[in-house]
Amino acid sequence: MVKVIASDVRKGNVLEHEDGKLYVVMSHETFRPGKGTPTTTIIMRRIVDGVKTTAVHKTSDGLEKAFVEQVKHTFLFDDGDAGLVFMNPQSYEQVHLSRDMVGDSAAYLQPEMVVDLTMYEGQALSIELPPRITATIETTEPVVKGQTASSSYKPAMLDNGIKTMVPPHIGPGTRVVISTEDNSYVERAKD
Repeated sequence: MVKVIASDVRKGNVLEHEDGKLYVVMSHETFRPGKGTPTTTIIMRRIVDGVKTTAVHKTSDGLEKAFVEQVKHTFLFDDGDAGLVFMNPQSYEQVHLSRDMVGDSAAYLQPEMVVDLTMYEGQALSIELPPRITATIETTEPVVKGQTASSSYKPAMLDNGIKTMVPPHIGPGTRVVISTEDNSYVERAKD
């Protein structure tokens, strides 16, 4: 185990909590008030049974970070009730992850996509997607004549079911690059 301060905790980190069990960090937020002590709120999921919990720590508190390794895997397919199937390209070993474990990231998965699985003692704990993916705009509002301000955006639905905001000149059928961290539009795809 390695000691880290609470403000350095990131999504996907594996921590040993006060109860002695391992937890995967799902999200974190640091609050810095004008007066008083800054705090970090960490939402995490217990690895053993998937129970979610929230912990609030001072940003300078020391937390135990478990030693995990990131292993590249290729997404193969969604096996329905059995979960999502990934394959290690070196050993050809298949790993099944439940939809609960993958969470909202499942919508971004595309066949043959290479992702990083966080492994601890041979068990997959969490998934890390590429920072950007390419998707197709399925539906969006029509262009409003005269709406040329670069700061104006309109809602759009991607072919994978994710909602995002796109510039006015983007229409249905356009391939765009989307950030997997916050569902935001990055640019029009080059392909």
